[in-house]
Amino acid sequence: MITKSIILQSTITCPLCQYTKEESMPTEACQYFYECENCHERLKPLQGDCCVFCSYGDVKCPPIQGNISCCSNS
Repeated sequence: MITKSIILQSTITCPLCQYTKEESMPTEACQYFYECENCHERLKPLQGDCCVFCSYGDVKCPPIQGNISCCSNS
């Protein structure tokens, strides 16, 4: 059986100013809000996404990577 490793780092890109920053993702909760360090825009998940990492990160959140139902995304 092949198991896929869960990646815990994701680079978030601000859609307003394009600033990027690598962040650690929580493993047991979704992160609904994120403030861009550069322009201070408060990011929220896009419709259909469970968290800011799924919307703006280069890696989806750990529950989604593990094919686990995530947060309020039911």
